[in-house]
Amino acid sequence: MVPADPGGGLMRADLLTEPVDGLDEALAAVDAFDQCLLAGLLRPGPEQAAGLTRLAHAVAGSPLAARCAEAAEKAAAGTAGEDDLVVLAAARTALLGSVHDALTARVDEATGRVLGEGGGPAAPVEPGGANLFAAARSWLCDLARAGWRGIDHELVAGAAQVVSAMLQDPALRRPATLLDGFAAELAASCPGVTLERVPVRRWADLWARAMLLTVPGAAVLPVTGTATGRLLPLGVDVQEHPTAVQAQVHAVFEPADGTPPRLVRAAVSAPKPDTVVGAGLWQLLRPHMSLLAALGEGRSMDLTDMPVTAEGDLLWSDGQARTGEPADAFATARVALSTAVHAPTAPLDRHPARIAVPVFLEGYTAEADDPALTFTLGGHPVAVDVDRVPAAGPLTPKAVAASGACIGLLRWDAGAYHLQPLAVETTVRKKSVTVHAGQWAGGTTDKAGAKAEKAATDAVTVLRERAGRLLRS
Repeated sequence: MVPADPGGGLMRADLLTEPVDGLDEALAAVDAFDQCLLAGLLRPGPEQAAGLTRLAHAVAGSPLAARCAEAAEKAAAGTAGEDDLVVLAAARTALLGSVHDALTARVDEATGRVLGEGGGPAAPVEPGGANLFAAARSWLCDLARAGWRGIDHELVAGAAQVVSAMLQDPALRRPATLLDGFAAELAASCPGVTLERVPVRRWADLWARAMLLTVPGAAVLPVTGTATGRLLPLGVDVQEHPTAVQAQVHAVFEPADGTPPRLVRAAVSAPKPDTVVGAGLWQLLRPHMSLLAALGEGRSMDLTDMPVTAEGDLLWSDGQARTGEPADAFATARVALSTAVHAPTAPLDRHPARIAVPVFLEGYTAEADDPALTFTLGGHPVAVDVDRVPAAGPLTPKAVAASGACIGLLRWDAGAYHLQPLAVETTVRKKSVTVHAGQWAGGTTDKAGAKAEKAATDAVTVLRERAGRLLRS
């Protein structure tokens, strides 16, 4: 148990270790289908037929039951068409959605948090790009028939023209980006027959999501409203790839109309060269979001009519925000976090990997067993995922291990809940200090941070000079 502070709450860590009814069975059905994609559905064998049947049985009590049973039967006979594969992708997605809901409900029970109301039905995106969507699904069907062991450069290259055409239409950018990244991963792994290890779950996730996003009418416009009130940042999650970076700020929003506080997110992303890493990432993100400066300075922000989706994502606009008074993230976590409601997740986004719930822990015992770290709360262990601590800030695994209080994101991976630290309270030279992953977001005089920023500046300058020479030649 986490000790309660005035106005705060309790988190029942024991609930995070108890089994969830039906969870193992649902995941086993997903894994059985994923093994079918590993070998391919061109000439299914008995094991693949059994996996397809298992998927159909897992959704037998749902509206997908009859159609999935038919699709599984055709796939087992090697005669599945495009519509059948779309149904199988939908069944798999529905199963993982049920897992997401069960795990999220358990987190709500452990934290005492309440699920907010949805924003009504979403509006479908105007039909467009039908031919491109059809071409994309045809390529995805070819992948499913070949299987991950059967991919080669010629097969994977079939996505290039489709992706290039889709990227020219801003309305198709979301599925285009997904297909582009998926094809790049596959191309880097060709030929599939030589792979020692295949990311079976990940590639099946990407395949199923791409199949559904290319179905006309599946994509919807997010339901949006406006937010006016005070935004209290809790911390920032940095996600970095060789060519792109994203910072997602998690915060508590206090509406000006006096309604209950809400958990919200605000994200900013930018392309990047692979030589810009660490604290240098903030140079790419900072110009696009004033919230990062407020986060680094430990301040709130006052919002006026800021667009916000029904899922709690702020569509950030600097023109509708101004820097407010100082706001300590740990004071926010102790007083407001336990009473903040959270928004429902969009249907196609319901997946265990999407779970990232802000929580506050204190009164724990940190136990380090290099490289693993565990917080023990009331005799119940919670694994700490220090690998997710970004190099773009001063927060380190050592600081987390020495902490007495932590703001983090509760995630679920590999069959268990894990805590991703965003900020900690620790003791340095007998003084209590706070260390945040986003402490350098608005700039820093810290020696290590300033050095990293200078290195990034030099790298960007060199790249711009080289690009300029290429354009002039």
